[in-house]
Amino acid sequence: MALYYSFIIPVYNRPDETQELLTSFVNLNTNLEYEIVIVEDGSDLSSGPIVDSFKDRLNISYYYKGNSGPGDSRNYGMQNAKGNYFIILDSDCVLPSNYLNEVDTSLSADFVDCFGGPDAADQSFTNLQKAINFSMTSFITTGGIRGNKHQIGKFQPRSFNMGLSKRAFEASKGFGTIHPGEDPDLSIRLWNLGFKTKLIPEAIVYHKRRISWSKFYKQVYKFGLVRPILNLWHPQTAKLTYWFPFLFSMGFIVSIIAGFFQFNWFFICYMLYFLLAFLLALSTNRNLTVAFLAIPAIIIQFFGYGYGFISSYFTVHLIKKQAEKAYPELFFKRL
Repeated sequence: MALYYSFIIPVYNRPDETQELLTSFVNLNTNLEYEIVIVEDGSDLSSGPIVDSFKDRLNISYYYKGNSGPGDSRNYGMQNAKGNYFIILDSDCVLPSNYLNEVDTSLSADFVDCFGGPDAADQSFTNLQKAINFSMTSFITTGGIRGNKHQIGKFQPRSFNMGLSKRAFEASKGFGTIHPGEDPDLSIRLWNLGFKTKLIPEAIVYHKRRISWSKFYKQVYKFGLVRPILNLWHPQTAKLTYWFPFLFSMGFIVSIIAGFFQFNWFFICYMLYFLLAFLLALSTNRNLTVAFLAIPAIIIQFFGYGYGFISSYFTVHLIKKQAEKAYPELFFKRL
């Protein structure tokens, strides 16, 4: 089956990001035909004029709809796309010139109905963005779940860089209303329907992520809130490793307290872990500032995720409060 790709990109108040992403499409080195579908999700800052400025260079469609969240906006884009294979991107991504060729080569050799690709930090990113990228992608922090060749268990594609066949979209009905967490939820439902997923390691996108410590904390806190909800919906996917950030955070606090009573070995273990993280970040980025910033990034990631996880676990698993009522900010209503 010949594949015709439709890039689906929801946008919310991000015209600058839209311009950078579309510029990277102009620079794609490919002979493959594709279309771009931009879905404006009820924004106040329109990307419409940006999209118009690219229409003479790109096959691009633009839709404006009321705000109903990124998952529903992706579904809307796929419903209106012309292709038979959808590639879903976040607006804060930039594509390397070989991206689409790498995707097509991999699917031609080993077709699956859903794939995911890794994210990386471009050299133009700030030191803070590079440090956060290291924290979010390193095997020693996330176990490779966001696109490492040695990830633990089945790979769950993430919607910042995800492919989905039209057949799989129609069978699954696409993304649900939870956000974040709509992408692993979709992956699990696809597995239950008999579809396969895979990682395409070469299909890298440059992902800007959050640009401040506070925004990063809010992001990982929400990731933590979502995971016990997903484990409740899909109990077969629950793993002990999801507890690691909470246990790591509590252990770090205990190690500091123990140090006041001359029990230093526990704290030393943490210092050795942070030293390893520093050296890996330095080796990856060749930048001392990024290596130093990677340490607070890891701490914020673990504490934010861990606090969100244990709060949500207590709420939805122990006192059994309905997730939609406990955390309405995590759910969008479909239009």
